[in-house]
Amino acid sequence: MIQKGQKLPTATLSELTNEGMVNHNTDDLFANKRVVLFAVPGAFTPTCSNAHLPGYVVLADEIKAAGVDLIACVSVNDAFVMQAWGEAQNATEIRMLGDGDASFTKALGLEMDTTTFGGIRSKRYAMVIENGVVTQLNVEEPKQFEVSNAETILATLK
Repeated sequence: MIQKGQKLPTATLSELTNEGMVNHNTDDLFANKRVVLFAVPGAFTPTCSNAHLPGYVVLADEIKAAGVDLIACVSVNDAFVMQAWGEAQNATEIRMLGDGDASFTKALGLEMDTTTFGGIRSKRYAMVIENGVVTQLNVEEPKQFEVSNAETILATLK
């Protein structure tokens, strides 16, 4: 599993924008930026939709005011699902990124096998990244939601 002080692995994340599908290289996407990246096991799932993403939507302005250039949500879903979920959640200040083949999630060592529920998915986590290097990493224990929420991450930024 990736650790604080390590560089993020190079991978491709997809995003459906108004201009169409964009495939982002993580080296470029996170270069020269302070980023809050959080991951959810699945778009449109209960904790993810009722608490995790909404917390970042509500606190996006405060997080950015604390010196964050980019807030991004990633899930092992395709970019179409992520875009639709972002629209449904009014996540206009958050980049909704798809890791459709779980390659980024696996490279981080943060995958979990949910078997028949959805196969390989991401563990729930949040990290702060500075110029591509992880400076804070909060990974949830299974079935927990305590350390990756927006309030906890905001407190680490101050």
